[in-house]
Amino acid sequence: MNVLAFDIETVPDTDGGRRVYGLDELSDADVARIMFTKRREQTDSEFLPAHFHQIVTISAVLRKGDTFKVWSLGTPDSDEPELVSRFFDGVARYTPTLVTWNGGGFDLPVLHYRALVHGIAAPRYWDVGDDDRDFRWNNYLNRFHYRHTDLMDVLSGYQARQYASLDQVALLLGLPGKMGQSGAGVWEQYQAGQIEQIRNYCETDALNTYLIYLQWERIRGNLALQDWEQECERVRDALRRQNKTHWNEFLQAWR
Repeated sequence: MNVLAFDIETVPDTDGGRRVYGLDELSDADVARIMFTKRREQTDSEFLPAHFHQIVTISAVLRKGDTFKVWSLGTPDSDEPELVSRFFDGVARYTPTLVTWNGGGFDLPVLHYRALVHGIAAPRYWDVGDDDRDFRWNNYLNRFHYRHTDLMDVLSGYQARQYASLDQVALLLGLPGKMGQSGAGVWEQYQAGQIEQIRNYCETDALNTYLIYLQWERIRGNLALQDWEQECERVRDALRRQNKTHWNEFLQAWR
């Protein structure tokens, strides 16, 4: 079985904000400020709805056969259509189990809207049994199917009052968690042109998610202790070989 654990990082879709609110003459920073203000007036939070997000990074962990890989799609110069296309091309190629933390509540709805905006076809992802009968009983769109496993949803028993953050659950398991970072700083980093830093942060979120998934597979009885230990060591070896600053810090924080 192929597994793809992933995470996205986003910034305000200022082009969309200009069109929706008629803000043609304003800078990106001013448009974003108005979008945040309007949202705060509606909800007491500046966190924008899914259709007002632009994807700047998609990071993933792919586990396939003997292969383990963690990386960010495209390059720091890749535009949003390329990132979204690459993601759905990967789904079509590997038909993986998608693993997320709050992917059903955020990451996938954002991907839906961005694919819609850019006209990106993804028939394998959207199939609910019309092309492949197996997808009738287990597809990416049904909340209660494991082809997309939203760990936040599953572990809370689908009870919103019991939702936990990725960072806190990772720390409970002795994983590095977010190591003092958060998605709240991504817009600032993006404006400063710090795309590589955003990609590194997103990769650590994707890997935390994958490692929580492995522990979940243990409690489901799908992964014996020895196999879990071997899988964790496989991950550590892969990070050591990359010898990048964010992975060295991740390894130091991983108990």
